[in-house]
Amino acid sequence: MRHTLIAAALGATALLALPAQAAGFKLSSPELKAGALMPQRFEFNGFGCSGENKSPALQWSGAPKGTRSFAVTVYDPDAPTGSGWWHWSVINIPADVSALPSDAGNVSGAHLPGGARQVRIDYGVAAWGGTCPPQGDKPHRYVFTVHALKVDKLDIPADATAALAGFMINGNSLGKASFTAKYGRKK
Repeated sequence: MRHTLIAAALGATALLALPAQAAGFKLSSPELKAGALMPQRFEFNGFGCSGENKSPALQWSGAPKGTRSFAVTVYDPDAPTGSGWWHWSVINIPADVSALPSDAGNVSGAHLPGGARQVRIDYGVAAWGGTCPPQGDKPHRYVFTVHALKVDKLDIPADATAALAGFMINGNSLGKASFTAKYGRKK
């Protein structure tokens, strides 16, 4: 039903563009365990949060045939905004790359592979924006996703939002792999 509504809103070809979980395509992190609580070092440093604001190392394997580049996104669907919260968006990762090191989301971009770039997220910067759920909320879910794309490069404006990047990512996706980690702050 959801795909039908999206296709009706965007046109019939949009249905064909929706990414699927690709068989054998896997995403993991040597620093995070799927379903477990994230360490505080990944927490944002600001807005009452006091973490190190470092992105975790990620690694993937089994990309679909025809993959020409990758994108990585991190999204919190539990943020009390009405639309969730984008914590990270990286595009134009070359097809021969299968990992991002710890702190690749640094605002300098120095730890990103050549050609890759970060997109402005909901903190207003093109960098990793760490976890920072409201104190006392149940732990939020952070969905880490690597997208295999059928294009070498997404040509989007330098000031594009994560939502625009997401639209372009999903429109060029061959498949995706995800895992979810959690984070909460006590009152």
